[in-house]
This record gives sequence, C-alpha cells and structure tokens, in this order.
Amino acid sequence: MPYSHFTLDTVRDAFQLERVNARGIFADVEPMKPSELLTAVLERSVPLATAIGTEKAKSEMIVAQVLIELGELLENRVSLFSGIDFNVDKDVGLTGVADFLISLSPWQFSLEAPVIILVEAKDDDLEIGLGQCVAEMVAAQRFNATKGNNIPRVYGATTTGVMWRFLKLEGRTFHVDMVPYPLVPCDKILGILASMVAQKV
Repeated sequence: MPYSHFTLDTVRDAFQLERVNARGIFADVEPMKPSELLTAVLERSVPLATAIGTEKAKSEMIVAQVLIELGELLENRVSLFSGIDFNVDKDVGLTGVADFLISLSPWQFSLEAPVIILVEAKDDDLEIGLGQCVAEMVAAQRFNATKGNNIPRVYGATTTGVMWRFLKLEGRTFHVDMVPYPLVPCDKILGILASMVAQKV
C-alpha cells in the first residue's frame, strides 16, 4: 500500500518499530533568525493560505517558503524536492509521492542520498499524517542504505502550515515530539530544521 495508507499502528506493525513519546526533544534547539524577505512573505501569505484552507495552498504558500529559506540559510548545501515520486520498496508498500524531501546533497536535479527530512503538509490535523510520515522515514532509511549512506537519524515533520510536529527515527525506534511548535515567529522552526540537517538532536 502507498505511504498515505499507513497509520501509526500499521507502520509500527509492518516494520516492527518501537514508538517513543518524547516531550520537547527539540525544545532546546537554538532558533535561527529568518530573513526579512521570509518574514514579509509569511506576513502576506499565511492569512491567505489559511483562509483558502487547502493542503495545496499551505504547502505552496507557507511550507515551501520555509524550506526555501532553510536552503538559503544553509548556503544551498542541501537540496529540496517537492511532490516527487519516492518509490523505495513496492513489496512492502514504501511507495508514493512525498510532499517535501530534503537531501544532504547540494545536487538539485535528481534525488541523491542521504535523505534526512520529510515534511507532510496536512489540512488541519497534525496527527493525520504521522503514520504516512513514519513510513516515508523508513523508506528514507532504506534508500540511504542502498546508496551507502547509513546516517544515524532520519527526521520528519507534519504540519498544517501554522503548526508543526517533529519526528525522529533511529534504527527501529521512532520518537514523536509531543510538543507542537507554532510557525510564528518562524525562528524556532528554522532552528529545528537546521539541527536536523546537522544531526544534532
């Protein structure tokens, strides 16, 4: 089945994962100041995106802007992919389209390992996309391994655009941060995403 069919229970059972409730595992991450451009863009686009209310609007007007800013702050040492096929293992259901992927490779024209962050944009419920996000994180582990890049952690996030929930997968254990983080003022979200790139949490 595709990623979107997984729930937290089915993904745990399918891949023999251990779940950990983690409270504020990203709470101590240092914020990263956004550019004036991003601040201005979000001031204009967040009200419109939330008024439209669709996943597509929030993805394009909010999430994509935050991830583009992350790439700029990291001097384009990472690559960003949106809405691409991420078919890793059809036999076990690790197939489908990923909303957003971030790779440690600066090469932007095709996906290279390691994949480190996967972001699922959801309409109004952070929890709806958790199973799908974990399934994609398992796929990222396998993708990285086939490319010879066994980085220790893969990260993920689900977001409504204005609220974000973060996850971490180490081996067969996935951690779901019980603390949701608001977009505004955006510095904390950028700091968490940057810490994921640096494998610091």
